Amino acid sequence: MGADTLLKELGVSGLGELDEPGFSALTGRHRRELHVHCYRMLGSFEDAEDAVQETFLRAWRRRETFEGRSTFRAWLYRIATNACLDLLAKCRPEPATGGEARWLQPYPDRLLDELPAGDADEPESVAVARETIELAYLVAVQHLAPRPRAVLILRDVLGWPAKDVAELLGDSVNSVNSALQRARAGMREHLPAERQDWTGGEEDAGTRELVRRFTEASVATDIKTITTMLRDDVRCSMPPTPGLYVGREAVVNDWIQDGFERLENLRAVPASVNWQPAVAFYLWREQEGAYLPLTIDVLRITGGVITEIFVFHADRFPRLGLPERLPADGTK
Repeated sequence: MGADTLLKELGVSGLGELDEPGFSALTGRHRRELHVHCYRMLGSFEDAEDAVQETFLRAWRRRETFEGRSTFRAWLYRIATNACLDLLAKCRPEPATGGEARWLQPYPDRLLDELPAGDADEPESVAVARETIELAYLVAVQHLAPRPRAVLILRDVLGWPAKDVAELLGDSVNSVNSALQRARAGMREHLPAERQDWTGGEEDAGTRELVRRFTEASVATDIKTITTMLRDDVRCSMPPTPGLYVGREAVVNDWIQDGFERLENLRAVPASVNWQPAVAFYLWREQEGAYLPLTIDVLRITGGVITEIFVFHADRFPRLGLPERLPADGTK
């Protein structure tokens, strides 16, 4: 929707005429896609929440500066990108290193499903590819310095022209193009080699069967069976706990040292986050008389084997809409 059409629809000649409830209703249309944009920039669901709130606050304060030279959506994306860059400069002056991003948090599918479909009339509209919301992609992005990261997301995910990105960042088009090439090279260093084979779209029967077997073996703490489902170079991490384990032997040894085989009375609930298969595990707590949240494993599956496991703590369960407890019979 063009700026003139938007203002006409609202019955005003400029955004400055809107009261706060009217302006909030207008910006609220774009909340989810802006949140996902900030999430890509920051890797943290909660930091993205803060960035979106700051975006709307800045937009309200600057509403009279909207001149209609771009769409309203693009104007909000400019503000959101700058809010993310400011947050990164304040809280994370250095990008991630070593192949892991310790501040990484999962994103619930039920919220991703709120994203609008791409609109050919809105070049700033988010055409979300599954590969750009998967956790491995998010980890790779967090290894880029903030400005190249912004360039990559604006150019390759949102499809912005180089001149628009240059204007947003106060750089030349040549600088933006150079930053994009560096960012793409950096991504290649940290993305899985088989990126083109990532799980996408609807899960096939083979993937569902593998997740089922993984779930059953995990509940039984059957490490031997789980090991047969892992690729030789499988990776496992548990943000925000430091440590990235690479290779089947290293991953399994870490589980053994952490006492996985000694766990008893586990239950599991199937889940999906970042458009990837996941399993939420619950552990029986006698004192509570119920199964309480333990961890959630998010899987990357390639070629019929598990190639990466992200393990998140129980504090993520509420955000993901998972049950707070399971009764003794294991039902929700």
